[in-house]
Amino acid sequence: MTATAPATQVLPDHEAATYAEWFASLAEPTRVRLLHTVATTPGGITVGHLTELLGISQSTCSHHVRKLADVGFLKLHKEGTSTRVTVNSACCVGLPHAADAVMGLLAPRPCCPEDVPADVTVRALAPADWPTVRRIYAEGIATGIATFDTTVPSRASLDAKWLPDHRWVAERDGEIVGWTALSPVSSRDCYAGVAESSIYVADGHRGRGIGKALIRQQVIAADEAGLWTLQTAIFTENRASIALHHAAGYRTVGVRERIAQRDGAWHDTVLIERRSDTVVQPPATNNG
Repeated sequence: MTATAPATQVLPDHEAATYAEWFASLAEPTRVRLLHTVATTPGGITVGHLTELLGISQSTCSHHVRKLADVGFLKLHKEGTSTRVTVNSACCVGLPHAADAVMGLLAPRPCCPEDVPADVTVRALAPADWPTVRRIYAEGIATGIATFDTTVPSRASLDAKWLPDHRWVAERDGEIVGWTALSPVSSRDCYAGVAESSIYVADGHRGRGIGKALIRQQVIAADEAGLWTLQTAIFTENRASIALHHAAGYRTVGVRERIAQRDGAWHDTVLIERRSDTVVQPPATNNG
């Protein structure tokens, strides 16, 4: 059987033209500094004050302000003989969206890995599996890049934390070699479809497709259960875990710098999430 190459996604002409105009307007260091100054000044700032802060002439400042206003990054308000400049809050969302669109992060993403090992079976966690699951948790802790935990949580605390229908173990040759579980991120009803992912593979079995089999089961079951967002935070050093999650349709949201300490050292984490394409999203609410 010959593999079929995936269809190439082409950005529509009108979107490309719009994004190019946005990026071109920022292709000047003074303009970037100006936009940053306005964006970080509550209530806006006058052109005169901007001129003083940036150390440029009035005409140069006015020119850059007009260029940024023309593409919608800034809003201008006359106040007598002065002009007050404020940032267009929509650009705080629009500009990152444009970058994501150009870099292909908004294109259709995979459901889950297809090339899972045939000799790995994933099944629901059973009561007798807890000792092995906790042993594998300890092996993850020992790597130093899997979790901020330094001791294995008790069975009772994990049992209370994990969603009952989203606990899975992977078996190879009758031996449990990994597990995955989802935990609710909040008790509030509006976040009922959002869960936190954990995946651990036993020492000596990493790099052999166990994680692929686990995450495949995880995301398929989550979609079927109506969970609309899965998320997790991964140590920036844990490139294998980041790649695994990307293969299952997760996308990088951002890096949380120096988010917590482990063994006295600060670590950054990559916050990633997966939005389901099969779940009907709930109506928007205003309760945060």
